[in-house]
Amino acid sequence: MRKLLQRLLKKTIIRLSEKYSARPDRVRVFSSLTSLYHSILEEPGKRGCVMDIDLAKQKFVILSDQHKGARNDADDFAGAESNYLAALTYYNKNQFHYINLGDSEELWENTLAQVQKHNKATFDKERTFLNRHAFTKVFGNHDLYWDNSPLATMNLQQIYQQKIKIYEGVLLRANVSGKKLDIYMTHGHQGDQQSDGNWFSKWFVSNIWGPVQAYLRINPNTPANNFELKTAHNQMMYEWSRKQNDLLLITGHTHQPVFKSLTHIEKLYAELDRAKMTDDTKRVEEIERLIAKRHAAGDSVMAFKDYKPCYFNTGCCCFDDGDITGMELEAGYIRLIRWKYVKHRLPERKVLEECRLEDLMQATPESLYQPF
Repeated sequence: MRKLLQRLLKKTIIRLSEKYSARPDRVRVFSSLTSLYHSILEEPGKRGCVMDIDLAKQKFVILSDQHKGARNDADDFAGAESNYLAALTYYNKNQFHYINLGDSEELWENTLAQVQKHNKATFDKERTFLNRHAFTKVFGNHDLYWDNSPLATMNLQQIYQQKIKIYEGVLLRANVSGKKLDIYMTHGHQGDQQSDGNWFSKWFVSNIWGPVQAYLRINPNTPANNFELKTAHNQMMYEWSRKQNDLLLITGHTHQPVFKSLTHIEKLYAELDRAKMTDDTKRVEEIERLIAKRHAAGDSVMAFKDYKPCYFNTGCCCFDDGDITGMELEAGYIRLIRWKYVKHRLPERKVLEECRLEDLMQATPESLYQPF
């Protein structure tokens, strides 16, 4: 039956996907991010929460895009579960506040009952943060159900055994070296025509469109699996945040880590420029090999103008090799971290990048090597 429906409906699905695609639109992205930001400020607790924090004392971990599934062949989270559980054990023990930045549950490909049945251990571990009043949950486009279903409140209470509020965004307000800093977080699908429309369009995507595509196994391009869309998404998020004052933007959605506005390949290009300036031939050759490898994997770069280190992306918790990435805020630092399996598949935390928030506040726009 599935194959028959695929033959009958594939062209229609693809045509509709192209018409109502997930391709981000700059005007819509800017409008949605601005609208949400002001809504959180003007009506805290409605679409998003505001936390006045002391970064010298409070600690936060931000993780996104688990896409918890049903432990079948389509479950991208299954291989990363042990890393995720180890990470949450570490962060809860060390008194971090956990901000879950959306797409935690894969509810396009699975029913909530399936996800709940096969992810009891992860929900129990998340509940340990909730028990400390240190858990904030944001919805994304693959778990829009939490935002638009009349049963969502009851379902969440059943899963976590206590009431929990779902948000579209989070705003941390801090004082850094005598200046106010806003750390604005949201999943990042804002401006997506499929998933950021009115109530009906969001209901249709999460309850009809997504499940139909999943059943037919027709997977039109989305930012999570299309490098062109990742770059377009990151570019627009960066451009919006670059126009703001004393604000850092943290999103997920693309599954591509970004630190201080740079993806991994973009950092390689910046390193290449420095190596050329110092005539380090050996390092130039090494970096060029790494860049070629990243391009072969499909990575591309953004077009920077007056580079500003203001945009961050958590990456995801469902990489093919079981790695997970995320952001930490601790002791005045922001860090990009990775949990990966080492010997005997034991999870291990590694800091990939870190920077003092004070340095980000003092940074001024600068030129960046542009290889295009």
